[in-house]
Amino acid sequence: MEVQILKKLYYQMLRIRKIEEKIAELYPEQEMRCPIHLCIGQEAVAVGVCQALTQGDYAMSGHRAHGHYLAKGGDLRKMMAELYGKGTGCSKGKGGSMHLIDLSVGFLGSTPIVGSTIPIGVGAALGTQMKKESRVTTVFFGEAATEEGVFHESINFAVLKKLPVIFICENNLYSVYSPLEVRQPENREVFELVCGYGIESHKADGNDVVAVFTLAQKAIQKAREGKGPSFLEFTTYRWREHCGPNFDNDLGYRTPEEFEIWKKKCPLENFRKKLLNENSITEEELNQMAKLIDDEVEGSVQFAKQSPFPEESALYENVYA
Repeated sequence: MEVQILKKLYYQMLRIRKIEEKIAELYPEQEMRCPIHLCIGQEAVAVGVCQALTQGDYAMSGHRAHGHYLAKGGDLRKMMAELYGKGTGCSKGKGGSMHLIDLSVGFLGSTPIVGSTIPIGVGAALGTQMKKESRVTTVFFGEAATEEGVFHESINFAVLKKLPVIFICENNLYSVYSPLEVRQPENREVFELVCGYGIESHKADGNDVVAVFTLAQKAIQKAREGKGPSFLEFTTYRWREHCGPNFDNDLGYRTPEEFEIWKKKCPLENFRKKLLNENSITEEELNQMAKLIDDEVEGSVQFAKQSPFPEESALYENVYA
């Protein structure tokens, strides 16, 4: 793989990590009043998949959407303003963390209802097929979404119509606080379950950004050639609580030992070591990247804090109900 792509993968993961850590630091100030779901620990899936997409391709997400939005090319300043509920936000301050959108880069949106963007993504793929466009649609969701009926209906329809859509399952082991073993029969693998619909299905290490990129690239190329959808399951792990900026290991739903095992699998740190060992990057370049991102993050926070709240007259704009 080209060194420039490797550096870009690292840069994008570091950018998401630093932004999310900044959000966690600032959230207790009570100026961001929307719920937040951080993806610290899961950066490799968003970055690896989106690096394989073009700007014209589509992506959709769920409640843990910051990484997907930014990796697809979303505007950081607009994202931070959205978290602060400001009129300059990417959803004009009305959506908050869980409703991010940027049509200019093909990020069609995110919603917190589990599984709800899966049929919308399938519909988008149907639209591009009918218009004979070369776009590919990717839909990000957690493994709990595969327990929703709409997931199975969507997979079946996508296979039937050979739609250019990639289903990206981020399996972080928990549906809020419930592990897979209390929700599914023992030894059932998600990626094997969906094979029954006749869809090509794979499972890989979601903390290995190169593995994610390589697998996504193949699935996207296949979809672009009109050869139908794929299902990709990536194992990964969220470090912080399901909703909020804190750590929640005190709740007892996961053990300290499990947490430490996954921290050692940090997608960012392990990739940094790999790049240094292979002489693909220098410490000086890493420091320059970190400085560049820190400046961007600080700028985005100041932009968000100084932006105005939406005008009262805008209350009913873009309301469809």
